[in-house]
Amino acid sequence: MHRVAYPLLMFVSATAMAVDLKPPSSAEVCGDCHRAIYEGWKKSAHANAMESRLFQDALKLAEQDLGAPARKVCLGCHSPVGVQMGDLDLIRKVSWEGITCDYCHSILEVTTTGVNPKAKVEFSLVKSGPSKDSISPAHGTRFSAVHTSSLACIICHEYANSQGFAVLTTYSEWKAAAYGKGEQGCQSCHMYSVKGDVVDPRVERSTAATINLHEIPGSHSIQQLNKAIKAVLSANRDGDQVQVVVKLTNQGAGHYVPTGSPLRRLILDVRADSYAAGAAQHFNEQRVYRRTVADRNGALLNSEPLVFIKGARVVTDTRLAPNATKTERFSFPMKRGFQVRVVASLYYYYSPLATTEEEQKVKFLELTSLVQ
Repeated sequence: MHRVAYPLLMFVSATAMAVDLKPPSSAEVCGDCHRAIYEGWKKSAHANAMESRLFQDALKLAEQDLGAPARKVCLGCHSPVGVQMGDLDLIRKVSWEGITCDYCHSILEVTTTGVNPKAKVEFSLVKSGPSKDSISPAHGTRFSAVHTSSLACIICHEYANSQGFAVLTTYSEWKAAAYGKGEQGCQSCHMYSVKGDVVDPRVERSTAATINLHEIPGSHSIQQLNKAIKAVLSANRDGDQVQVVVKLTNQGAGHYVPTGSPLRRLILDVRADSYAAGAAQHFNEQRVYRRTVADRNGALLNSEPLVFIKGARVVTDTRLAPNATKTERFSFPMKRGFQVRVVASLYYYYSPLATTEEEQKVKFLELTSLVQ
């Protein structure tokens, strides 16, 4: 009797949940069954894409400087459900959920023939995904080749503005590198398999014990940054000079570092300090890796909204290409006879709009050398 009743109870429960699904559904509805996936997604930049204060500030500036059309451009990636549903005022809760479950899993295909990639999205009770054998009692499922490829990411990680300027180039950077040529997709680094239940055991028992990491770690992950960048520090004395060499290699990112918004920067900070009593010496130099963008008149743009709307050309690009190494040399006048401590630190800088240093940049690597 119990063996019969339990599956029946599960079927009734799942059927009830199916009735509650009203696409596009809130991520909280999806999380009722897909709990482990939801908890991972909730920690992601995707989940925070709308509620981020940095984005909210940028959105206000964009509307003030460039008018209402800028809002739709920004929301296209930060609230794709809102744009798809015509909810630009963000009345619906699901429109506030950033890149939410029902958007990604409602993509049918992606076309790349226009100026910008475009997704065909259909909100329904059939969900698209990378698995060929998924079965759900709560909704239909369909295998989607898009979800097994980097095309799933191109929609928001490749963008050219009305000037024809390629503002976001992460996908094309990947495509031109060995990773893209070898078809090592974005998911292999940002959505790799981890332990977890696709469906919460209280809803349905399953032998599957792995899920794709929906936290989707990127530049805000110190672990990902350390995977991407390898640094080697060497320092020695040459008379009254301390010579420092730092080699930086983009060994783990399938795209440039930094990538995304042109205002992002990778900063190498090198300090040389001698603390001898009465003869203390302190020196500091930096190298900055970034894209510098100008408008059609050649004016440099240091506002994120203006870069996205008015950017017209790249003035300089000093970023680290995939598998590329940059060798930086420094020379500091430090008197002989005193020990010198050399520290090389790497920072990932996000945005000048940030109000706190923690939001603005993160230090992810520090190397030290002592020179006699």
